[in-house]
Amino acid sequence: MRIVVHGQQAFGKAVLEALLKRGENIVGVYVAPEKPGQKADPLKEAALAAKLPVFQPKSYRQPGPVWDEFKALKPDLQVMAFVTLFVPSGFLNIPTHGSIQYHPSLLPLHRGPSSINWPIIQGRTETGLSIFWPDDGLDTGPILIQKKTPISDDDSLGSVYFDRLFPMGVEAMLEGVDLVKAGKAPRVEQDHSKATYEGWCTPDNARIDWGRQGYHIHNLVRGTNPAPGAWTTLEGKKIQIFETRKIPAIDPKGIGGAMGQVMEIDDKGFTVACADGRIQVLRVRGEAGKVTGAEFAAAGGVKVGDKLGS
Repeated sequence: MRIVVHGQQAFGKAVLEALLKRGENIVGVYVAPEKPGQKADPLKEAALAAKLPVFQPKSYRQPGPVWDEFKALKPDLQVMAFVTLFVPSGFLNIPTHGSIQYHPSLLPLHRGPSSINWPIIQGRTETGLSIFWPDDGLDTGPILIQKKTPISDDDSLGSVYFDRLFPMGVEAMLEGVDLVKAGKAPRVEQDHSKATYEGWCTPDNARIDWGRQGYHIHNLVRGTNPAPGAWTTLEGKKIQIFETRKIPAIDPKGIGGAMGQVMEIDDKGFTVACADGRIQVLRVRGEAGKVTGAEFAAAGGVKVGDKLGS
């Protein structure tokens, strides 16, 4: 089967290398174009090292030379591993068996570009991945494969993706290719009535509101670690927070301070008052870089009585 790999970054590279390792016939690789001054994408570097033809169109929207170039490869299947440019159905259906795509959520939940961040931010205890047949909608096509993974209270964006959804995704893409080859690839329609969509998780979304309950703040920190990074301010200076621990109050009087006020400093970090208790801040990035909360306080980053969010 003549396969085209379409993607970018480390995940695209890993999928390409896994397919090559088992002897698949890769006839071309499509990669997002680099911005001026940007270094070559890891997928592009891997494709060139394997002496594969590389294509980097700026757009796939209209029939023309880009489509003709793709048709000339005579592809049987397009494997899409982390694609952010819009690719219309006319292009997707050029291969004999169409195109399959990876998405790191349990579709129809969390359609959109930051689908790993939002389940953690929203406090879900489970997420997963979908290999689906893309169409003209945003993550709306029929499902080929789904895999689940739990989200623990200690998980972050980094641990969920790099420890589980990344390696699981590579294996699922290989499984999808096998099902297509065998003529056994299902097309299960999504239940669109259950769909959710969230846009990019940006620094604006990652600002901490100390007036919220502790679990909201803790989930925001976990769901934005390592990027875009939850943050707050102190006297106009930005502090990014990457790790926290919830400390529930026994009763409202146990909060003992204004929302966002630094209440205590110990050898693990510093604690901050929130709506239903306190949050212990364990790791931050300030002007001196990423350090523990205790190191940050010792260096004069915060002191008891300071009001964060100001």
